[in-house]
Amino acid sequence: MSKQNLLFTPLKAGALELPNRVVMSPLTRSRAEAEHVPGELIAQYYAQRASAGLIIAEATMTAGDASAFIAEPGIYSPEQVAGWKKVTDAVHAAGGRIALQIWHPGRATHPLLNAGAQPVSSSDRPIRGEQIRTLQGTYDYPAPRRLEVSELAGIVELFRAAAENAKDAGFDAVQVHGAHGYLLDQFLRDGVNDRDDQYGGSLENRARLMFEVVDAAIQVYGADRVGLRLSPLVPFNDMVDSDPRALTEYVAEQLDRRRIAFFDLRHANHAAPAEEVLARIARRAYTGVLMRNGGFDQATGEDALAAGTADAIIYGKPFIANPDLVERFRSGAELAPVDFSTLYTPGPKGYTDYPALESAGGNHLALAV
Repeated sequence: MSKQNLLFTPLKAGALELPNRVVMSPLTRSRAEAEHVPGELIAQYYAQRASAGLIIAEATMTAGDASAFIAEPGIYSPEQVAGWKKVTDAVHAAGGRIALQIWHPGRATHPLLNAGAQPVSSSDRPIRGEQIRTLQGTYDYPAPRRLEVSELAGIVELFRAAAENAKDAGFDAVQVHGAHGYLLDQFLRDGVNDRDDQYGGSLENRARLMFEVVDAAIQVYGADRVGLRLSPLVPFNDMVDSDPRALTEYVAEQLDRRRIAFFDLRHANHAAPAEEVLARIARRAYTGVLMRNGGFDQATGEDALAAGTADAIIYGKPFIANPDLVERFRSGAELAPVDFSTLYTPGPKGYTDYPALESAGGNHLALAV
């Protein structure tokens, strides 16, 4: 067991009262039912993991033409809201707290996933060096359509409506997805954004759309129930920025002024010196709850909390195979390995069939909800 035990101390994140600082990362698992509706299987999955200080549910579509995976959930239809209500009810009944990550993929998708709709982005630059999986096969990413300034209010409205639907579905908070090379990140980072209008050029302009979305979410939930995810150095989806330090500082300062509930800094590898620099920049500029995410284990998570470079640690892969991750950390129990072959396959295998520990002694009991 860790000698510090800071992971198990309570934390107030805006209006959220977290019983511990072990946060579950948003993880796409492709288990939604027809029309991107979350079903009973998703409710069981999240309820099994309700002992997390906070669950951040997976990237969730804000529109019907914003699919980037197969069978990811949405939050734009009444059926989806009703499906998510079953999820939040199950998590709350199990004593948990859950936020929804609201998301638009921008150029990181394909017409075959969206009834022929061309992807959109800050520019017409396609993703290079990566491919996308569809039901018809795996393809190179197509060139996106550059969004007109006149269309951007509509993008903000998609996120506003998603936040309203998330509130109706019973989520305790929302997280705006501004990371990983998706639409808001495609405006934010200058490796993609080559615009010369009020949404391009300067860092303030490139961040404009993201903060319009954050402000829309705040209008729905209040700042104390809104979070943001940022990934300044993560190269996924062919992303780069010329000055990630300045980007991190500016975003952190803006979030601090808004007093949002939490800031999720997503690292490619938290141990990399450049990532540690970003964490310290974010810590100086943002006085709210800073959550760090990217390859932490229990010991390194404790170290970050003790050093003051994080207030909570977000864990991804460990939560997949260990629904009772908090209890395993607390007892020093061995972690179960992830079956990577079932990450995105339909059904319960590799999803809800990972057993929890019955006790610290190591007996196993599958959770039922």
